[in-house]
Amino acid sequence: MKTFVVGITGDETAQKAAHEALDLARAVGATIHFVTAVEDNETSLVGIGDDQREIGTVDAARAGVQRFLDSIGSEVPYTVTAVEGDPGRALVKHAEQVGADLIVVGNVRMQGLGRFLGSVGNDVAHHAPCNVLIVKTT
Repeated sequence: MKTFVVGITGDETAQKAAHEALDLARAVGATIHFVTAVEDNETSLVGIGDDQREIGTVDAARAGVQRFLDSIGSEVPYTVTAVEGDPGRALVKHAEQVGADLIVVGNVRMQGLGRFLGSVGNDVAHHAPCNVLIVKTT
């Protein structure tokens, strides 16, 4: 069984890359591990009156990814992991943990001025323990 790690956020470009990963996974019978990472897990109180709870940005990111996955109704087996930290490092670390065959990311900020500011795709391509598919999303 093939194992893919896919970087995902609520952004349209990340979701384009996720669609490509889903199509490929469907074709080869792979399992996908969707990973979303937020730099800082800030928390805030949500609710009214006594019915309040604390929700963090990691929880919100996970919920956003789950909404995306619910909307596509994929028959591909998958997991969703949301973590605090640098997105590129989080994808590489998760790929190492699950023994991934492939990491899939979008090409955002890999061209022009953005490449000097850093991009998840560049970070992953330089540190991945497996093959990397960089999907043209822009």
